[in-house]
Amino acid sequence: MEKTIALIPGDGIGPDIVAEGVRVLDAIAKKFGHLFTYKPVLAGGAAIDAVGDPLPQETLDTCLACDSVLLGAVGGPKWDAVPGHMRPEKALLGLRGGMKVYANLRPAVMFKQLSAACPLKNEIVGQGLDILIVRELTGGIYFGDRGRSADGNEAWDTEKYTKPEIERILRLGFSSAMKRRKKLCVVDKANILESSRLWRDVAQSIQKDYPEVEMSFMYVDNAAMQLVRNPGQFDVIATSNMFGDILSDEASQITGSIGMLASASLGDGTGPGLYEPIHGSAPDIAGQDKANPLATILSCAMMLRYDFDMGKEADAVEAAVNRVLDDGWRTGDIAGTGADWDKVKAEGKLVGTKRMGDLVIKALEAM
Repeated sequence: MEKTIALIPGDGIGPDIVAEGVRVLDAIAKKFGHLFTYKPVLAGGAAIDAVGDPLPQETLDTCLACDSVLLGAVGGPKWDAVPGHMRPEKALLGLRGGMKVYANLRPAVMFKQLSAACPLKNEIVGQGLDILIVRELTGGIYFGDRGRSADGNEAWDTEKYTKPEIERILRLGFSSAMKRRKKLCVVDKANILESSRLWRDVAQSIQKDYPEVEMSFMYVDNAAMQLVRNPGQFDVIATSNMFGDILSDEASQITGSIGMLASASLGDGTGPGLYEPIHGSAPDIAGQDKANPLATILSCAMMLRYDFDMGKEADAVEAAVNRVLDDGWRTGDIAGTGADWDKVKAEGKLVGTKRMGDLVIKALEAM
């Protein structure tokens, strides 16, 4: 099977980790008889430096013409002083809106090999952790009306949702729950926000279509508390853009390392999805062979599964990552601290970006 993938290395460690993702995809192509071709494009700070625009139209056009899109990371302190409409992060909003990818799927999985890195007590997470957060991506306060008064003394940002926007996210949440433990928690602030009350109305109206799924509601402040108090109670969380942004970052931290977590941004299936690790650009270690590429590699597995319908190939990538972790190999962010760090280093199992990519590929080839 032949597929075309747009590559957006972006800024900071983005080029380092995307390179390893491509190497793993090439290994999959060789093993399973596929052909992946790549079209590198600019976005974020790199695009600002090159053409003065965080998201050139050529980049968006190329992404829309491809079968899928792999993104590294954008942003960094170098561009902190540019005007708001020119910040590198505007590329993310532009890509999501332009590609019509309205749902972000963020698995928060605590790999059993890295359980020591979890900041929570073992009695809380001893049974592991596997949560899927389904975040609405193209509506809400991030895309609502905003502005400042002429005298600069007032500013506003507007939270606005329509029933169709909410329904498509909730149906994805329900269908995802059907493939997992059949539990869906809708997170909102319905005691205060009218938009949240609409989320509840829509959820209750479509629940009948998913009778096997146990649905519950939770206020966002309580959900933030419960994620650290008893994260095992959650299976699938569906929520709005801003709440999902906050909760998914919180969930990533309780898994032990943000460097392990992938994400997929999906639309209605008629166009490409957008795949990226959830961590930032980490410019302080860019180009130093220190970044953890596993979140990007696992994002490639999500690409194989969701955009290309290559389930076996996705399973192979995930199994290869698990095998590498089973064998004790670690990048700096997942090596632990104190005695754990000393042990990994003494055993020669502390590796850089490229070596970690090599190990995943070797594990794939051995399957």
